[in-house]
Amino acid sequence: MNQFEFKNPTKLIFGQQQLDKLPREIPTSSKVLIIYGGKSAKKSGLINEVKTHLTDFEYGEFGGISPNPTYENLMDLVELVKLENYTFLLAVGGGSVIDATKFVAAATLFDQGDPVDMLIKQIPATKAIPIGTILTLSGTGTEMNGEAVISVKKEGSKIPFQSPAIYPMFSILDPSYTYSAPLEQVNNGIVDTFVHIMEQYLTYPVNAKVQDRFAEGLLMTLIEEGPKAIKQPTNYDVRANLMLTSTLAINGLIGSGVPQDWSTHMIGHCLTAFYGIDHGKTMGIILPAMLEVQRVEKREKLLQYAERVWGLTDKSDETITLAIQKTRDFFESLGSSTRLTSYSLGEEIIPDILRALEPLAALNIKLGENGTLTLDKVAQVIQLAV
Repeated sequence: MNQFEFKNPTKLIFGQQQLDKLPREIPTSSKVLIIYGGKSAKKSGLINEVKTHLTDFEYGEFGGISPNPTYENLMDLVELVKLENYTFLLAVGGGSVIDATKFVAAATLFDQGDPVDMLIKQIPATKAIPIGTILTLSGTGTEMNGEAVISVKKEGSKIPFQSPAIYPMFSILDPSYTYSAPLEQVNNGIVDTFVHIMEQYLTYPVNAKVQDRFAEGLLMTLIEEGPKAIKQPTNYDVRANLMLTSTLAINGLIGSGVPQDWSTHMIGHCLTAFYGIDHGKTMGIILPAMLEVQRVEKREKLLQYAERVWGLTDKSDETITLAIQKTRDFFESLGSSTRLTSYSLGEEIIPDILRALEPLAALNIKLGENGTLTLDKVAQVIQLAV
């Protein structure tokens, strides 16, 4: 196991009817801005319910955060926060809303240049307006980490950024809030969570038995509960297990002391930025192809994954092939296509993807757990994903 430091300051408030605890979690005398996405948050009555718990605070609201929020649009919200002097931001929604809120919180106080530099130049924010979240769709895990992903139109890309300053102070997780989400989004969240785990688990062994067993347990929970969520959309226990799995998948715990990859995510972000494919769907497309291309580098962990997650005990190349196929079959069983042709895309997209990834070298960002995933190999991944 590698050396590591782990600290997660976010307080989780998990379960049904936890919204009553909201007022005591927000700092006294805060001026609160409620940030949410589309009309569903209003239509469901959740925003009005949130307001009933903020009677002791001065507050405002901002709706309309879009999927894959952009830097250009969010800067208008940054100006609103400054103008109205909001001192606490409350995100009510899924990953896009929370990531947008994190960016706004950091950009409002950013004094090291243009806030876009947090993305393009990867200059970390050193301070941010405090935030809290009320989660309505699980999958991204952003409710309990210091990371976010924001699109930049002029760059034509989705860019991740991170800072200890953007950890939420608290996150309220009520699984029943996810019932109204379209099943397509539920499916996306399950696939995204699966890949979050794989990016930290399926690299190379460092004798991190605790992290490995945690990761394998989370993967098996997704395999067991994922199909139930599609067939039983209001099964509380199923949604509760999926929601907690999503949070634990990327709150730093299973990634501590182990090598990590994230190349599937970097390629997936390009697919979303260029072609508008949902993030979760891009994960289902890229991961099986990535495992195939990297099967030599990942051989030992692929065999471990095959045995512990899928029950395949033969230590052979055929076992690796079967484990990859079972991964693909699982995604497909949820309704998530694993082929680019389902989106009318083929090998013609390779030049666009490679051009988008080229600037990573200037930021000293290397692809793959060993930094050996070259652009030629990325091209192979796309070819296999067609």
